[in-house]
Parts: sequence; structure tokens; C-alpha cells
Amino acid sequence: MTTQNPFNSALKTYRTILVATITFSVAINLLMFVSPIYMLQVYDRVLHSRSETTLIMITLIALALLGIYAILEWVRSRVLVRAGLRFDEMIAKALFNRVVTTTIRQPNGKSEFILSDVDRLREFLTGAGLIALCDVPWVPVFLFVCFMFHPLVGYVALGGALVALALALANEFMTKKTLNEASGLGQTAQHFANTTLQNVEAIRALGMETSLRGRWHDMHRGMLEKQALASDRAGAIQSLSKFVRMGLQTAILGVGAYLVLEGEISPGSMIACSILMGRALQPVDQVVGQWKQFVGARQAYGRLSQLFRQVPEEEDKTALPKPTGQLSVNGLAVVPPGSRSALLQGVSFEAVPGEAVALVGPSGAGKSSLMRALVGIWPPAAGSIRLDGAELQHWDPDTLGQHMGYLPQTVELFNGTVAENISRFVPGARDEDVLAAAQQARVHQMIQSLPDGYNTQIGVGGRSLSGGQRQRIGFARALYGNPSLIILDEPNANLDSEGEEALFQTINELKAKGKTILFVSHKMSLVSLAEKALILADGRMRSFGPTQDVLKIKPALKPVQSAETRSIA
Repeated sequence: MTTQNPFNSALKTYRTILVATITFSVAINLLMFVSPIYMLQVYDRVLHSRSETTLIMITLIALALLGIYAILEWVRSRVLVRAGLRFDEMIAKALFNRVVTTTIRQPNGKSEFILSDVDRLREFLTGAGLIALCDVPWVPVFLFVCFMFHPLVGYVALGGALVALALALANEFMTKKTLNEASGLGQTAQHFANTTLQNVEAIRALGMETSLRGRWHDMHRGMLEKQALASDRAGAIQSLSKFVRMGLQTAILGVGAYLVLEGEISPGSMIACSILMGRALQPVDQVVGQWKQFVGARQAYGRLSQLFRQVPEEEDKTALPKPTGQLSVNGLAVVPPGSRSALLQGVSFEAVPGEAVALVGPSGAGKSSLMRALVGIWPPAAGSIRLDGAELQHWDPDTLGQHMGYLPQTVELFNGTVAENISRFVPGARDEDVLAAAQQARVHQMIQSLPDGYNTQIGVGGRSLSGGQRQRIGFARALYGNPSLIILDEPNANLDSEGEEALFQTINELKAKGKTILFVSHKMSLVSLAEKALILADGRMRSFGPTQDVLKIKPALKPVQSAETRSIA
């Protein structure tokens, strides 16, 4: 059964909180009449009657009401902040899952920036921008009261409000396109920087720093120019808005003084009108000042809505029993994300528990594409992949991952300790499980030689480790949790003879324990450990069968002591 869109659910929950916020806003705006009424009483009653008792009483009443006003403001702010935290909590996990899915489908789509859209939207929903929007509907109320004092005062205040509204609309039309362009350029520049800095060693070694810096600077400069243009326009409009507001304060006092001289209103009414007009224009002025944040929140809302529409909530999958490792591939075709051409097609084979299958072929034959399909990263464009008779899409992705061990061609370790990387960052992972995986991969001694052993901080990308160390730790990670199906993409690409010997011993041990193993390798010494071999060329299966028949070699009876580097491609 498909569950409801988490983004819509979060918005629905937030709307309930918003109703409470609007209720608080009603009380807060009603209490804004305290100051003008107080001034009206002081000028028109206290100063005429010269009654100190009246002054003290109305002052105490005004202070009490203003205290209630302050408390309501504080409560409204707390409600919004906690509503924002609840909103974030409801969609954060679902958003992260969708960003991962979208990144797999569109590797260059810059979808990782959508994660910051939650912060942008939450800041607006819990900040001054939303409060200003809640206060805007009260502008007509304050203007109506101004008309009640005198039509001329009302027309002056109404004219000021219309000018302020026109400035807000002008701000929208003059900055919307430019801000959108600046946002796009900024994301492009940041994405380029992130991907570039993943290869800092090559950049420095090949003397590419100046040229790459120049390319990033051009993108960054373009973003700054667009932002500066938008800020200049918004700044000019905001300055004009402040001028209009201050000028209207002067105008309203001037008009009020004229009406007092004409005997049309009292001096207290003149002061009260000035305060009321300021209250009427304050929300509009705040909207103009918060317009950039409002535009950013609107863009974030649009991107989040689109993401949750394009990547629907996955259906709940029926829990399947732990697989034995029986793998069946039938008529498989694989099309990489963003492409229409199949990199692999017409692949059919089977692998059973207790045996290893070697995938061999020249570069570009489709071996890594097959690996990505077998672990569920790229969905089949045609055909099927079944694990213990169930197609991969019938498995819950997290559950499937627990039953698989995967060592990609390029091993990526994550910022954390060695133990955390081996345990796949599972919360509360047991030390004995981490040690079991490391010992099975025969990397325990190597890890112990690190500065802090299993608590050694790897750092971003694991650059503090050698390629061989990263690969061996990645192998231990693949074996964590006792998986049934183990898929290795060139597992000995960065290993020395000692590391290769450990790898060979582990593979033989895994076969003896009934694990299903598939691996890619160009080295005959490793391929000879496989019971079956699958030959790929030009994206098609050329041959599949017993290794000694397909490749005309003798099977290995024991672990090889040295790496034979002869290529079989």
C-alpha cells in the first residue's frame, strides 16, 4: 500500500500550527491598538482634566496589556520554531532518500542542493517573513480606523499603503528572474567545486589548479554579479520604501495638525492616527524587507514539491526471508541514467551458493554496469534479476543491502572511524560484528597498525589511507553482517601480493561457507578461483560456463601465493 506523500503530510501538519499562529496574530494585532488608545486618552482626557489618578490607572492598564502582547509574541515565536522542527523531522528522512535516488538517476543533476531547501523553507516558516504575512490582513483594519477619525487621514494612510504595495510588487518583478539565475549559477559553481576538490591530488600534481580555479571563479563571479544586480534593485526599492514610510509619518502629522487647527479632530486623535498609520504600514514594509527570503522560500517549496512528485513514496514491501544467495539473471539489459542507449543487453546466467562467478572482458565491455544492476543501483531496462526467486525490486532496499556485500571499483569511504565504515554506520553496531568482518577479510592486523586502530578517523574520502588500505577496509565493509551474496568489482586492483593472498584465502573461505560470489578481475590468478566465468564484450554476453572450459585454464586448488598479472581481456 502506497503511503501519503511525506511533504504533503508535513505541510498539512504545519497548516494546523499555522491556524494557531494566526489566532495568536489576531490577539497580537488587537493589542496593537493599546498605544494609540493610550495616547488618545492622555491628550484628550488626562491633559484636560489634569487628573493624576486617571493617568496612573490608564498607564497601568496599558502596561498590563502590553505585557500580554509581549507574552503572546514570545509564545507565537516558540510555536513557530517548534512547528519548524516538527516539519523538518517529518520530511528529512524521506527527502534524503529521494535525493539519493535522484542522484543515482541523474548523477549531474545537483540534487544534493535540495537538502538545503528544507532549511530555507523552515527559516521562512518560522521567521519574520511569515509573521509579516500573518499581519498583512490587518492593514485594512488599521486603515479603516484611520478613516473613522477623519476621511482625509484615511486617504493619506491608504495612499501610503498602496505605494508600499506597489513597491513590493516592483521588487518582485525586478528581482525574481535575476535571483533565479543567481541561484542556478551558485549551485553550478558549488557543484563544480565539490566535484573538483575530490581530486585535489591530481589537481596539484598535474598543475591544473590555476585553470580549474579560473573556471570556478568565472562561475562564482557570474553568481555574484547576478546577486549584486538583484541586491541593488532590492536595496533601491527598500530605501524608497523607507522614504515613503517616513514621509507619510510627516504627512500624517501635518494633515492631523491642520485638522486640529480647523477643529475637525482633537490633538489626541492626531497622535493616534500617526501611530495607527505606522502600524498599518509596518507589515507592508516588513514584507518588502523580507522579500528576498520569501522568494528563496518559494523557490525551495517549488523544488521540494517537484522532487516529491517525481520520486513517489515507495510501496511497503513484504518482508522476505534471508536469501541463500541463489542468483538468476535472465535477458538483462541495462541503460545508464540519463541515457537512451543500453550499455548491456542479452545477459543471462545463474550463480548458486558456494560458488564464485568471474566476470571478464575488455574495458568498456559492461562489467561494472552489470555489477551496478546486480546490487540494485541501476534498474533493469529489460529482463530480470532474481535473488532466491524474488526480483530485486520486490525487496526493501535497506533489507536487500543487509544481505549483500558490495565492493565497487572505486572505493569510497566516509568521514568517520574505521569501525564505523566497516559497520556501514549502523547505529549501535556491535564491536564483535565489526571484528568478525575485519578478521574474515584478513585486515585486522592492518587496521591495528593504524594510529588509533579501529577508532582511526578516516577523514573525507579516506585520503589519509593508501589505495590498498581503502580497498581492504571496503572489502571488510562488504562482508559486514554475514551477507549471502557478495559482489566485488576488481577487488585486487590496488592490492600488493600480501593483500592478494589474503583476498584469495577469504574467497575460498566464503565459498566453503556457502556464499555466492561474483567478481570482476583481469588477473588470471583470481579468475582461476571461480567455478564459472562470464565473458562480456561490447555490452553483450559472449560465453558463460565452467571457468576451465570458457577460458581453457585449470582451476586453482589452493590460494595463489603471488599475483599473476597476465591479462585475460
